Amino acid sequence: MMTAEESGATDAMKTLQREAQAWVVRLGSQQANEDDAQAFRRWCARSRDHAQAFVQAREVWQAMAPAAQRVRQQELREAARRRPMPGRRAFLGGAVAASVAYLAVSPPLALWPSVTEWGTDYRTGTGEQREVAMGDGVVLQMNTQTRINLRRNAATEGDGIELVSGEAEVLAGGAASSRVTVMAGGGVVSAVRARFNIRHLDGEVCVTCLAGQLEVAQGAQQARLDAGRQLRYGPAGLGVVTGVDTGPVIAWRRRQLVFDQVPLSDVVAEVNRYRHGRLILTSEALGRSRVQASFSIDRLDDVAFLVRDVYGAELTQLPGGIVLLGAASA
Repeated sequence: MMTAEESGATDAMKTLQREAQAWVVRLGSQQANEDDAQAFRRWCARSRDHAQAFVQAREVWQAMAPAAQRVRQQELREAARRRPMPGRRAFLGGAVAASVAYLAVSPPLALWPSVTEWGTDYRTGTGEQREVAMGDGVVLQMNTQTRINLRRNAATEGDGIELVSGEAEVLAGGAASSRVTVMAGGGVVSAVRARFNIRHLDGEVCVTCLAGQLEVAQGAQQARLDAGRQLRYGPAGLGVVTGVDTGPVIAWRRRQLVFDQVPLSDVVAEVNRYRHGRLILTSEALGRSRVQASFSIDRLDDVAFLVRDVYGAELTQLPGGIVLLGAASA
């Protein structure tokens, strides 16, 4: 016979599993917002069991997707013959398939790769870097999690490179008459002989001229960049051209990440681009801490322990490379 204590533990586990399933559905509903993301982080941070329950629930829903889709297709075929209203089973099958499909296309908190990455001409995975010789003296050095397509540039009536997302260093060293164009975020960067770094993340593009001269255009706005100058642009238009220390910008080419008084939240976001799994900050105050450090891309698992040792953070390691970083308990 089950004791009262065992029964209570079983009920608590069932409640945790239901909550985890609800989070899977909510994050896959296409209606989740930043408040939901913050609430999810707090829920995961409550205990190791909470985060593990979510990982297990997500895996179950992913495994259900093929079967749910088959049920949905079968019901639709039968409905086409009989023309009745679809039953609850068909609705459930469609809902499960749709939710899992959305989780595959738009994974919450970027915890796993998106299927939209599969259709690009060139791509790199997490932590991967790749060199691509485009011909005519143009060479691309692709950083981690980068997607690139080859596109027809209507403005120049020639072939261009589209940086869909990620980061790349571009070397344009061909003939004097050969112009390279890189499209990203609604703008175009062009050069004849130059070397530059271009980064397209979260709707913002950052262009850094490393050698030669660049022309940057977004709509009717235009700017020119010389070596050692940087420009950012996004939905609000072109920013201001500024001077920049190019060392930290291209440190990734040496497989290093360099941070100079950067908020820890930004450091974590950058590290997550190179690292399998996910570092999750559960304390906003901790995220505001300033970091001055350099890390080897090949040893980014050390970052979590550094945050624990330097900032006194509480570290919780979970399956799948997920690490929660929170304020230390009083």
